[in-house]
Parts: sequence; structure tokens; C-alpha cells
Amino acid sequence: MSRILVVDDDRQLLRALRINLSARGYEVELAPDGGSALASASRQPPDLVIVDLGLPDMDGVEVVEGIRGWSRVPVIVLSARHLEQAKVRALDAGADDYVTKPFGMDELLARVRAALRRAAPVAQAPVVTTDDFTIDLSARRITRDGADVRLTPTEWHVLEVLVRNSGRLVSHRQLLQEVWGPKYESETNYLRVYLAQLRAKLEPDPARPRHLLTEPGMGYRFTP
Repeated sequence: MSRILVVDDDRQLLRALRINLSARGYEVELAPDGGSALASASRQPPDLVIVDLGLPDMDGVEVVEGIRGWSRVPVIVLSARHLEQAKVRALDAGADDYVTKPFGMDELLARVRAALRRAAPVAQAPVVTTDDFTIDLSARRITRDGADVRLTPTEWHVLEVLVRNSGRLVSHRQLLQEVWGPKYESETNYLRVYLAQLRAKLEPDPARPRHLLTEPGMGYRFTP
């Protein structure tokens, strides 16, 4: 049974989510504010977190950041904030999905199922093959048209992070943190430079990439 932590100060919404999630076999923990949510998550780690951005004691983004400091558990943000900036901020903080209020319960439940599927442990294939090139993660080797492709250590690190998150959005912040460290979280120009270099070496048409995709304002995605 998956355990879901729901963080929201709207009692009516909490009740509705508890009823609907429990009816589908999930164990549900409710938290009315950010402080109690972080305490609950550290005491008994959940399998998924649903968090509102408008909490009485702190911004929901702070809850996401607090959880991301030690856990990779899927996080779905609920919010009445429709501006792109709010969505980007939540995703950059480490949220996996963003649902705007009002929302349909069936849609939210589908997103919960999808997030839990993505989080399920799967064996990482050491060799990833696309129509245009092959990546051997264990050997740290890339071949294209039968020839080796030489990457710099930084180019390889950027590519490896994207490939190990195949199909998922990797935010600017996550990519910068993993490759360059926390002091470089705002240096998005680094990413533009290195993604351009990788596309030039791997994509048949770098101007129209098929595998190393840009998600405008949010990050990048590798699609094999």
C-alpha cells in the first residue's frame, strides 16, 4: 500500500482527497501546514507528496525544497496560481508535477498513479539505443554511425544525468546542481552552451533535436 502525504490548509479539500485516495487503497496522511508536513515526512517517509503552495506558515515551495534536501519521493503541487513563473519556481524546487485549482479528481488520481509508476524502482539498462546513437553508461562510451563520439567530462556528465532520467523533465536547477554544484543554480547559460555542444555531436539536425529536448523555461528532457 502506497502512503501519500497531503499538505493543504483547506479542510474540505483534505477531506475529499482522503476519501478518494483511501477508496483506491492508498494510506493517507494529512498535514494542514508546512511544518507538520516536514515533521511527518521525516518521521515516516511517504511514497508520494501532494502539497498546496498557499500554506499558512510557509510557502509550499519551501516544503518541496525541504523534502528534496533528503528524498527523491514524487511531489505533486496543487495551486490556484496559474502564472508560468509560479509553475517554474515549483518545478525548479524539485516538484515532479503541477496541477492548477480547480482540478478534476479523476485527473489528479491519474497523475498520482503516473507519479508512483515513475518512482517504482526499475533496472537501469546500461546500454541506451536511439535511432541515431548508442550510449553505454557502464563503459562511458557513445557510438554514432559505428564510430566513437568523444565528449568532454562535463558534456558526459550533463548527458548522463539526462539519460538516467530518460523521459522525465530535468529542471535547470537539478541539472546545474548535479553537474556543477549548488553555487551554480542560476547559471542557465552553462546549460545552453553544453546542450548546444551535445546536439552538435549527437543529433542529425542540431537545430531540430529529436533526443535532447528543451522544455522552455523549465529544463531539458532526453527521449530515446
